[in-house]
Amino acid sequence: MKIGEFLKEKQISVGDNVRLLFEELGVGEEVLKRLEAEAGEIAKMSKSKGNVVDPEQAIEKYGSDTIRLYVLFAAPPEQDFEWTEEGIQGAYRFLMRLWNFVVGLEDRLREVEYTTEDLRSCEGKAKDLRREIHSALKGYLRDMEERYQLNTAIARIMKLLNALTSFKPEKDTDLKVVKEGVETLLIMLSPIAPHICEELWQRIGGEGLIVNASLPQVDESALELEEIELPVQINGKLKAKVKVPANAGEEEVKEIVLSQEKVKSLVEGKEIKRFIYIEGRLVNLVVGG
Repeated sequence: MKIGEFLKEKQISVGDNVRLLFEELGVGEEVLKRLEAEAGEIAKMSKSKGNVVDPEQAIEKYGSDTIRLYVLFAAPPEQDFEWTEEGIQGAYRFLMRLWNFVVGLEDRLREVEYTTEDLRSCEGKAKDLRREIHSALKGYLRDMEERYQLNTAIARIMKLLNALTSFKPEKDTDLKVVKEGVETLLIMLSPIAPHICEELWQRIGGEGLIVNASLPQVDESALELEEIELPVQINGKLKAKVKVPANAGEEEVKEIVLSQEKVKSLVEGKEIKRFIYIEGRLVNLVVGG
């Protein structure tokens, strides 16, 4: 039987009974931490259990921004969470990724200026990135102002950083979109990690202090899709995926779907009894014969 299974079967908490046993036997703290991480339940912090973490030590090692980010991301405000070294390290790695990304572009971004018209003229992958930026911003505002879910707001920021680091700017317009994205990310993250955000804000030429910066407005036009991909079912089974204009009506969608070679080959010689179009979601062809 594995250690973790034994502990669960006997209803023994690593943080309670086993901690006391290890202390009596003189077993080192590092062994206990490894056991907690690999095998069993980690006890919730409490003074009675003697397992309270001193925040000063964690802050000295990782910085207050990391600890604040970790605590707010670990769980919704109304729920308990388990304090783990791995979780803190994850928050620290995210902030280091952000730092390295922005510092790597700071000289180029500092010289970039843009207008809304500039940004709306972008095309291709830059346009897709703008959609990611404003989708993250819209979700962030809902999480922070309506749902009070800081952990999901942080998750949106992390996803936006992934999108920014994956994008490779090639033109001046591309850099303008990247700067919009970096500024938006820093402003969203600044209530949670104010120190690193203020430093990066100054490095990219942000105006004034970031604490005084207004939240950007969601550009609804950036969220509009030119094309959507529709799953095409035949008699309820997925057979193809087809791209159509986002604003296409049912007749246009039908014409595009039936012109696709794969769809044509699957319905050839059969009667199309019904063409079902659920707007923006799927197409289902009911065929017989």
